[in-house]
Amino acid sequence: MCGIAGAVWTSRGTPIERDVLERMTDVLAHRGPDGRGFYENSAQMLPGVTGGAQAALGHRRLSIIDRAGGRQPMSNEDGTVWITFNGEIYNYRILRQRLEGSGHVLATASDTEVLVHLYEDEGIDFLRHLNGMFALAIWDANRRQLVIARDRMGKKPLIYRHEPERLLFASELKSLLQIPGVPREINPTALDAYLTYQYVPHPEMILKGFHKLPPAHCAVWRDGDLRVERYWNPDFNIEHVLPAEEYRRELRRLLTSAVELRLQADVPLGAFLSGGIDSSIIVGLMKELTGQPVKTFSIGFPVPEYDETSYAREVAERLGTEHHEFKVEPDSVGVLETLAWYYDEPFADSSAIPTYYVSKLTREHVTVALTGDAGDELFAGYLRYRAVKVAEWFDRLPASVRWLLTNRLWERLPDAGRQRSNLRRFHRWRRALANSSARRNLDWVGVFNESARGELYTEDFLTTLPSRDPVEFLAEALGRSSRRDPVTAASLADLVTYLPCDLMVKVDIASMANRLECRAPFLDHRVVELAAAMPAHLKYRRLRGKRILIETFGDLLPQSVQRRGKMGFGVPLDHWFRHELRDYAREILLGPTAQSRDYFRSEAVRQMLDSHQSGVADHSARLWALLFFEMWHRTWLDAPVASSAPVFASTLAQRA
Repeated sequence: MCGIAGAVWTSRGTPIERDVLERMTDVLAHRGPDGRGFYENSAQMLPGVTGGAQAALGHRRLSIIDRAGGRQPMSNEDGTVWITFNGEIYNYRILRQRLEGSGHVLATASDTEVLVHLYEDEGIDFLRHLNGMFALAIWDANRRQLVIARDRMGKKPLIYRHEPERLLFASELKSLLQIPGVPREINPTALDAYLTYQYVPHPEMILKGFHKLPPAHCAVWRDGDLRVERYWNPDFNIEHVLPAEEYRRELRRLLTSAVELRLQADVPLGAFLSGGIDSSIIVGLMKELTGQPVKTFSIGFPVPEYDETSYAREVAERLGTEHHEFKVEPDSVGVLETLAWYYDEPFADSSAIPTYYVSKLTREHVTVALTGDAGDELFAGYLRYRAVKVAEWFDRLPASVRWLLTNRLWERLPDAGRQRSNLRRFHRWRRALANSSARRNLDWVGVFNESARGELYTEDFLTTLPSRDPVEFLAEALGRSSRRDPVTAASLADLVTYLPCDLMVKVDIASMANRLECRAPFLDHRVVELAAAMPAHLKYRRLRGKRILIETFGDLLPQSVQRRGKMGFGVPLDHWFRHELRDYAREILLGPTAQSRDYFRSEAVRQMLDSHQSGVADHSARLWALLFFEMWHRTWLDAPVASSAPVFASTLAQRA
């Protein structure tokens, strides 16, 4: 796993000088501590060519495959095609055999060199042949063009800034902020979306003029023009009706193959083990394939409501893993400041905290960790799908009953002061019933709904917002499955919104901050395509999801894990804002620095703090979003661009 950066410009564009390229690359050193490399073609014009485009590529390397020979940027035999690449191509050995059979001579054993030669043969169509996670940039000197691309599911990040006569790109925003003269101005549309979703949806970014390349997309820059296009677009409206046994057999085959491909490495491997269904299946398949004890890692908090370690321990004992379990007393203030540097865009998913800790501790033992990510989206595992299913039943009720359930008299019931109470869930479900399906789903997954954002914003900030409603991002995703049942449509919408914009960002940044590579077998595109075409009843029955996973892999799962409900991977924010963060949150959010920004009404923020800290309501997710945004603002807009993260200490204890 690595970090990439670079630029391409016309003869009229502003060049990237070597010292700037080095800064752009070295600020990504956490992504690639094992080495760096550069390519510049400004003094290497092709014979007979005058003027034209020029390019600069940078690379930071975390050595996983061909540790000695895989240095980048890398080229073809005659130096006309160059690549800087972040990721892993799991089917590279098969592709290599094909290339060698057609006459290519490869000088290394790396997957990177395979990409160069495959591009020579196929052009941008080479992307369709890849099974892996990646973000890459290819400079084609003959065509004077740059190709950038991102993997199908958005596991690896790639951002860019398209200026007149110049294109800039990198793995992370902090790299592009090293370029002199690059503006740092808030994008109001992105801020509005961030407070809605707890992340900034692609292709927007928090700063004006910057964009994320969406998953399954590539872009070609030539002569100052940029063309962005999708290269993988499965039809989510197609449902294949097959016998359940045939689906179970194919699921076992494909997921086993996906795990086997992801065991390729020249460094130690392990796995995250939460004790849930998804990670337990992955660990079980790893043991089947290797015949060796798997190194597994889990993390717990001192608050029982947020601690899954007993389940992870049970799975570890059943599967005979070499298990490492940690208890953590997090420094909530210190980790917030550190995460604001690594997540160089506002990111309010508080599970980034345990993900950061488990990555940090896992890296002390292995360099690569497999995860169970995407099992919930592919097989309808989230608790909120119950709300979707019950809402489907609600829509079939007589009008009088629907009126009764949506009546404002229910508001007289007190909201719950706990983050995970059933009464709080009921309130949230009931309030959304009167809305469209897209707005219902947004109300169930979002942080600030439309009315809450309206109360929060100042009049001046409201005038900067465009007419585009943040719900359109989710509505477009739901529209891709418009002919499927509501649970399938909601889960597949999560697959193309919440998964790449939240979960993949969370895991990539937290793991790369600790020089750890994470691999997700459930996100093998063959598994994704199979699961997307499955009828809902195979996944979701009696208000419980993942039925086919339990039926297919029950031999790997303890009965307690098969029966347990979804817990999630979070931190006790509600408790923190009433105790550890009580005074700090007030000092930061109500202090003169935050109030001088003119985004949010101080009275609205004060009311949220008072209501939460008195136990009247739970505003912890909203307060965390505001607090993270403020810390991000101080880190990246108020101060000069920092080249390294702040260091913090925390109390960690490893279970014997």
